[in-house]
Amino acid sequence: MKIAVIGSSGSGKTSVARRLAEHHGVPHVELDELHWGPNWTACPADEFRARVERALSAPGWVADGTYHGKLGDSILERADFVVWLDLPLRVVARRVTVRTLRRIRNEEELWNGNRETWGEAFFHRNSLMLWLVSTHRSHRRRYLERLDRYEFVRLRSQREIEAWLASETAS
Repeated sequence: MKIAVIGSSGSGKTSVARRLAEHHGVPHVELDELHWGPNWTACPADEFRARVERALSAPGWVADGTYHGKLGDSILERADFVVWLDLPLRVVARRVTVRTLRRIRNEEELWNGNRETWGEAFFHRNSLMLWLVSTHRSHRRRYLERLDRYEFVRLRSQREIEAWLASETAS
């Protein structure tokens, strides 16, 4: 089984992907981990595509994220099924804020030694919060246009996510 889990930051992609990967006994591929190098250095597009290619060479996987700008629809095209976590902006903004504050307070390492900071998380011109607010609507529109070619489920609340996961992992 090859599953792509997509949605905005804070929608729960990684949590859902981990649960699905564990249930299906396949690797969880976290695209952020493949993309971000030390000191928040973005992986060059060619190298990133090669890393993703290697990670998705397994007979089954659950990948979270899309990185459409560097990967196009390659993740969606390889997936047997797509899970779209389409939560409202107010929900994902709250989740990102709480998650970021926890990570800063606990000095949690994310990928390759990276840690979130107050300035970069909330006050930098490229902050995750600013990016989330400015792209949420356009990403939703883009997903609506792109996903009609794929088998997918669209989950719009945590309740829907939990119900769908319960039915998916019941067997």
